[in-house]
Amino acid sequence: MNITDVDDKINDAAKQAGEDIGAITGRTTEAFHEDMAALGALPPDIEPRATDHIEEMKTLITVLIEAGYAYEADGHVLFNVPAWDDYGQLSRRNRDEMIAGARVEVAAYKKDPADFVLWKPSTDDLPGWESPWGPNKGRGRPGWHVECSAMSQKYLGETFDIHGGGQDLIFPHHENEIAQSVCGHDGHPFVRFWLHNGYLIVEGEKMSKSLGNFYTVRDLLSEFPGEAIRMMLLKTHYRSPLDFTKEGLAEAKHELDRFYGALRQTAKIQTEEATLPNNVLTALSDDLNTPLAISHMHEMTGELNKAKDDKAKKKFKNDLIAAWRVMGLLEKNP
Repeated sequence: MNITDVDDKINDAAKQAGEDIGAITGRTTEAFHEDMAALGALPPDIEPRATDHIEEMKTLITVLIEAGYAYEADGHVLFNVPAWDDYGQLSRRNRDEMIAGARVEVAAYKKDPADFVLWKPSTDDLPGWESPWGPNKGRGRPGWHVECSAMSQKYLGETFDIHGGGQDLIFPHHENEIAQSVCGHDGHPFVRFWLHNGYLIVEGEKMSKSLGNFYTVRDLLSEFPGEAIRMMLLKTHYRSPLDFTKEGLAEAKHELDRFYGALRQTAKIQTEEATLPNNVLTALSDDLNTPLAISHMHEMTGELNKAKDDKAKKKFKNDLIAAWRVMGLLEKNP
């Protein structure tokens, strides 16, 4: 999981706040880590930052230029979309359909409206690195898409198994990642499986900053434990839209209370390491069907509450704990 710490939006925020860019990215990265820990998300083994991988980005851009898939124009380096016939394979739409209605930057120096920026010039008040491109071979900075391709290549190789992200990133970000990675790696496949999560709906409307109808994790933690937020997220399949409401969050907390109650009532029953129950494993193996897995856990909790003897209680309690450990829930003292 990478950290984008060089980006036009960050530059704008720093200007408006009169603050150093490094201070902003450092503070927000720390807050992000705290929020993820509160939700029970394990940290990744590797979390590269874009600013530490500029040389890898420049190398990839050079390869694309030499292969005829990128060109320099007006101080910018752009990917030449018409040069690669397979552009659009992820969204399964042709190039014109993707561009229609999309927020594609219009610029006179582009050969084609779909061409996207790999490298752009930087002024003295913006982050920048020396490069072979631009006015007087001067300072510049990478485009967003190339950052992800360069970092994933370094740590995961030219081809890797799973790439996640929101449905809103399919075009243009993920399409552009595929194009520059495949063309920059001599035609080798980029990603074998794409996992795109559904949109977040808040109180019946799509969450967006422009509508101002969004909650932050930090806001919600003042009212609910992190496990309740995690529980609510897992109750909806990741590909489906999630209607996030305070009422739903309270319901998720109530469900957690029920599970913890079952553990409290069986506190004297000693547990031991158990394998994941088959029904839960089957659900999670089917494209991470977490709602079905949770329903099986409710069934097991019912059986645990009804069990008459300690042997049966021990089995159901072992199964439940094994299941919840995989889900990253019931990690607190009952």
